[in-house]
Amino acid sequence: MSTSSPLALRFQFATEEQQRWVASVGMWVFLATEVMMFGGLFTTYAVYHMYYGHAFATGSNMMEISLGAINTAVLLTSSLTMALAVFASRVNSKMAIVFVIATMVFGALFLGIKFYEYYSHWEEGQVPGFNFRYSGPEAMHVELFFLFYFVMTGLHAVHMLVGMGLLTTLLVRLRIGTVGPGYDTPVDITGLYWHFVDIVWVFLFPLFYLVGRHMK
Repeated sequence: MSTSSPLALRFQFATEEQQRWVASVGMWVFLATEVMMFGGLFTTYAVYHMYYGHAFATGSNMMEISLGAINTAVLLTSSLTMALAVFASRVNSKMAIVFVIATMVFGALFLGIKFYEYYSHWEEGQVPGFNFRYSGPEAMHVELFFLFYFVMTGLHAVHMLVGMGLLTTLLVRLRIGTVGPGYDTPVDITGLYWHFVDIVWVFLFPLFYLVGRHMK
């Protein structure tokens, strides 16, 4: 490409298309390992849910569904702004910066709501192993539900924090001009990661907030 940044093509690649392809394949391979990790957790949750469905339904009814729904809307909106950032990075760096900042704002809002929710669970005695005060039937299995909840949503939050770090790096590179219309591969790769994290939440939300809710 004639508009390429001098930093676009690395020495080990013959063409920019080859470099883009290798970067994309590398990210997809990495995401495949992430799918296996989360897939193992989802499968384990499903097995225990099969055995302790009523206890897990009790835990689901203790969740604040409105916070989960708001966070779902926030994260889906962040996927939109990330997609717009990917598109804008091919034509206008300034617009890409705006959309990256918007994505970061939505990401920070998601994390803020989630950490507030964690604090609420602590106040209500729903943190397994440290501060769990449920005395109803199948208390041990209800505690197991919350163990899955904190491990899986906590792992997702860690991925969100990593994504925020990637977006921050991307923002800096867009500002100094090493990423932009001539070299937008880092934006594409970051977008793939961000969309993956969003998709994981789309599965987590119904798993903990909706499945078995109001079950007697």
